Amino acid sequence: MKMVFRWFGEGNDTVTLNQIKQIPGVEGIVWALHDVTAGEEWPMDKIMEIKAKADQAGLHIKVVESVNIHEDIKLGLPSRDKYIENYKKTIAKLAQVGVKVICYNFMPVFDWVRTDLHKELGDGSTALFYEKSKITDLDLFEQVKRINENPNFTMPGWEPERLGRLTELFDAYRGVTEEHLWDNVKYFLDEIIPVAAEHDIRMAIHPDDPPWPIFGLPRIMTGQANIRRFLKLHDSPYNGITLCSGSLGANPANDIVSMVHEFADRIPFTHLRNVRVYENGDFIETSHRTQDGTVDMSGIVQALHMNNFEGFCRPDHGRHIWDEQCRPGYGLYDRALGIMYLWGLWDAYSKGSHTERTVVQR
Repeated sequence: MKMVFRWFGEGNDTVTLNQIKQIPGVEGIVWALHDVTAGEEWPMDKIMEIKAKADQAGLHIKVVESVNIHEDIKLGLPSRDKYIENYKKTIAKLAQVGVKVICYNFMPVFDWVRTDLHKELGDGSTALFYEKSKITDLDLFEQVKRINENPNFTMPGWEPERLGRLTELFDAYRGVTEEHLWDNVKYFLDEIIPVAAEHDIRMAIHPDDPPWPIFGLPRIMTGQANIRRFLKLHDSPYNGITLCSGSLGANPANDIVSMVHEFADRIPFTHLRNVRVYENGDFIETSHRTQDGTVDMSGIVQALHMNNFEGFCRPDHGRHIWDEQCRPGYGLYDRALGIMYLWGLWDAYSKGSHTERTVVQR
């Protein structure tokens, strides 16, 4: 398991590269050009700026999250070919600086949805919260305003230029079904996977967050059966998934441990975090510790270890603790604590495996 840490860039993140490199076992950053609009080709000079900063800190840039998919690709419009060509050119550029994994998603309009960015937990910390009853009556325009009220930090998936077209986008998706989305993602893969293979970059689609249709928009990356169907669209190691325990874990019916065992060779990247799901369908993000949520974090790490996972892992959303002022879900302290918990599990399973081998040898 190779540990990495998401970084939003200088001036766009409260966490510094110097702080990241002090977290034990962290080898690289998970990055993106957040000021480049979805569908545009990434400029090489901006890519090199990120590489230079990471090199100076002694961190690699092998994982990109995300090269966003233009909505015209998801909608299957004739204009998608132009944006797919830009995507191919970006893949080629990223290969030049050593990128090995591109995380992306195929969620219409929204990358993720929460109703409260700072819901207080019993210990006084705050976290991202999803209140099911509020979704039906949620004022999307007010939510966009609330999420982007701090112009100093971009919120991935809620970029102002995209969400300024909310009415237009919802009109465009009227009548688009899950099967349409399946057709459109296959078209995208048919074009992209050969290019990714040529440049030795593994594409890793992120599950939908939350993993069910929302606001009348279709969603397809929701559980084990759909992931299986997706991977069969292109039976190639370059067509993989980002296993996100938090996104998938919002639906208690998802058996993430089983997914690790079934899809192990198609998981180049993992997002590991915990959530607590309530009986009414609400959920809140918690610490990474297994007993603090409803996701079997220890079982997931054990399954990764059993399958000799050598891909990249990052701690996903953390709580906001110790009065840290940060982008919602992306502070330093709780994610660093999460890394140490994940390493503790990994080391314990490694020690157990060594002991078992020693006993067998005797």
